[in-house]
Amino acid sequence: MRKRKLEVVVISDVHLGTFGCHAGELLSYLNSISPKKLILNGDIIDIWHFRKRYFPKSHLQVIKKIIDLSTKGTEVYYITGNHDEMLRKFSDISMGNIHILNKLILNLDGKKAWIFHGDVFDVSIQHTKWIAKLGGWGYDFLILFNRIINWALIRMGKEKYSLSKKIKNGVKKAIKYIDDFESVAADLAIENGYKYVVCGHIHQPQMLRKVNKNGACLYLNSGDWIENLTSLEYHHKRWNLYHFNQDKLSSFYADEDLKSMNYKELLAAITITSKKV
Repeated sequence: MRKRKLEVVVISDVHLGTFGCHAGELLSYLNSISPKKLILNGDIIDIWHFRKRYFPKSHLQVIKKIIDLSTKGTEVYYITGNHDEMLRKFSDISMGNIHILNKLILNLDGKKAWIFHGDVFDVSIQHTKWIAKLGGWGYDFLILFNRIINWALIRMGKEKYSLSKKIKNGVKKAIKYIDDFESVAADLAIENGYKYVVCGHIHQPQMLRKVNKNGACLYLNSGDWIENLTSLEYHHKRWNLYHFNQDKLSSFYADEDLKSMNYKELLAAITITSKKV
């Protein structure tokens, strides 16, 4: 398969280690691209809900693929989020082409891009973390329950249905929260002279031009790999919002070497490669 060459790719909210994660589809996507910069914008590994008994082979394959990209020249920027906040103690550490950061500022063809996860705007996380974690566990259960429903719907020849999207779209507070999140991010970006502000966190893929009395910027959100299966791509001075479900990639396409490795071999390969980075 011919890989698409891209300048920047942004993915967020993968939540490796949870039932809702679509690791196989993400692996397919990563195998289809050749980015100069890969930005992992928070909540890639879900440390909040990490379970020793649940970390499938496909989740390890994603980690191995990201490391492989870095060894082949891709600059990988891991921006910490709330679900992987434990990594913040390693902020500003680099291992070869892999860099751990809390935020990133890029110069893209003369325009500054401000990139961060977005949980800094979430008061519930900052002040009542246990409530946020409880909500996360409920969300994880909802996604698992939704998968069972969709399995039954597909067997009956019907289309998939998203319970969480239906709930979010029907709750006015959720809609207001998203609008407020976008407005605050854009206003701060304009105030600081950034032309692009790139976030994750709210699982809401978006490309939206924001204007206020002080200027304008492009607000971008990479969405997630739980429900929307989206990423942001920058190439030829333009941003694009990529939707996996609109592509025609084979659902669980993977490199042959990754396919042939068992669980222990993947763990060993990740450990060895990480030491070399």
